[in-house]
Amino acid sequence: MTDSAPTAPAPSSSPSVRTSDRFVAYVHQVCASTQARAALRRGLGLPVERCTYMHRYLVPWLRDHDDQHYGDVRRAYYAVAALIAARPRSARDTTPDQATPMSWYERPNLGASLGQAVAKGVLKENSAESALHLMARQSSDAIHPGLPALVRQLLSGGISIDWAVLLEDLAWWNRSRDRIATRWLESYFRTASTTTNPALADSAEENDR
Repeated sequence: MTDSAPTAPAPSSSPSVRTSDRFVAYVHQVCASTQARAALRRGLGLPVERCTYMHRYLVPWLRDHDDQHYGDVRRAYYAVAALIAARPRSARDTTPDQATPMSWYERPNLGASLGQAVAKGVLKENSAESALHLMARQSSDAIHPGLPALVRQLLSGGISIDWAVLLEDLAWWNRSRDRIATRWLESYFRTASTTTNPALADSAEENDR
């Protein structure tokens, strides 16, 4: 017996709930099925054209809620669905909160998550900054393949990710890369426990060479 595709929940009547938040809630619902979670996970890092098993679960939702034909937007939806499905077991108990009182730009983006990882010792400062600066120079096509490993490292270290924010940032990346990358970097430096003394920072960099 096979699982039937979950029915997409009705759109919230509250105008404050973004489409991206509704999508994340839907994917969490879908992932309650082991079969569906495995199908979504097979799309990790892949372009939409190679995500054959994901269409069954995502095409109906996109048709009814946000039927985007723009390639970058569609790939962002598929990428985030795969990342959620591939969460390590320790991170599967977390559920999205659509009623957060926080404004959109106060919510943690990927830069903030990397900053938290540095502050908690999950990632080394140089590694996190190098990853951010590299992504800031890349197109979304170059970013997507590397996201699964980075996200898994964050989640395994107990660092949470705001999937809806990541979804919208990926969807707009090629059109607003500089703006989004700047926001990620600013959030990172506000969050990470970084060295404020330039001389000490230079010394640490020399020791790493």
